[in-house]
Amino acid sequence: MTESKWKSGKPATASPWKKKVVEPARPPVPRQTAADVAGPESRPVRPSGEMRLYGLNACLAAFARRPEQLRKVYLLESRIAELKPVLSWCAGHKLGYRIVEATDLDKLTGSRHHEGICFEMLRPPALGLDELLRTQAPAPAPSLLIWLDGVGNPHNLGALLRSAAHFSVAGVIVPDSSTLDLSGAAARVAEGGAEAVPIVRVDDALVALAMLRSAGYTITATVPRDGEPLYATCLAPRNVLVFGAEGEGMSQTLIDAADRRLSIPGSGIVDSLNISVSAAIVLGEYWRQQHPG
Repeated sequence: MTESKWKSGKPATASPWKKKVVEPARPPVPRQTAADVAGPESRPVRPSGEMRLYGLNACLAAFARRPEQLRKVYLLESRIAELKPVLSWCAGHKLGYRIVEATDLDKLTGSRHHEGICFEMLRPPALGLDELLRTQAPAPAPSLLIWLDGVGNPHNLGALLRSAAHFSVAGVIVPDSSTLDLSGAAARVAEGGAEAVPIVRVDDALVALAMLRSAGYTITATVPRDGEPLYATCLAPRNVLVFGAEGEGMSQTLIDAADRRLSIPGSGIVDSLNISVSAAIVLGEYWRQQHPG
């Protein structure tokens, strides 16, 4: 392993990967949820404070939207030219960056798909459903949201966020009990889409559905069979598309609470499609209906 170059106005030192380096701990940034306000209930522990983003498009999208939340940059020497604006920002704001080897980035990110770049950044601020709804034009203006029930794979989340950004989805809703959250892997697969589509947590599904209906949304559950055929259905312009995980799918309670059920027609040879594929198909049809021609 060659020497790493550390840029922060100090001379280059030996690679920090050759020995243990202890850096001062930063206090985490709390992510308050409705459950935090209500009391110390039993719920999944989700990451807070800083996160490691990797993948060129994911990192550049995060820097473009929230450069003030950047804390540290690790990159290959071959990426310097593409990242000059980022490195200039680091120099101007006294943030260090390190030129490292690919094996170092493998260890930092836990992946070989880092594309030569890793950012340490603060996590995006938590957003409540009421806050999200305030950002939307009032009814009857078109607005599209996604609700995920039982989905837990970060790569599926990343692929879905990429499609959601492409088709201008305003946000993704997940139950507070879900382990699903934005990760470096999800952000990389999203190719920048994670910065455009916020993830919102709700701790009471029925209350959230009531809020959405009050804001003029139709709740549309996507089911493998026995729903209205997608291409023969006029989708409501103001819509919440509900998707469940492969296998067990979404909860029956959520299906029963939906205003409509929708199915994607196909040969029937397989039981269902991957969640990210299903979402892309339905989002594409929604976009076609809202933007004819």
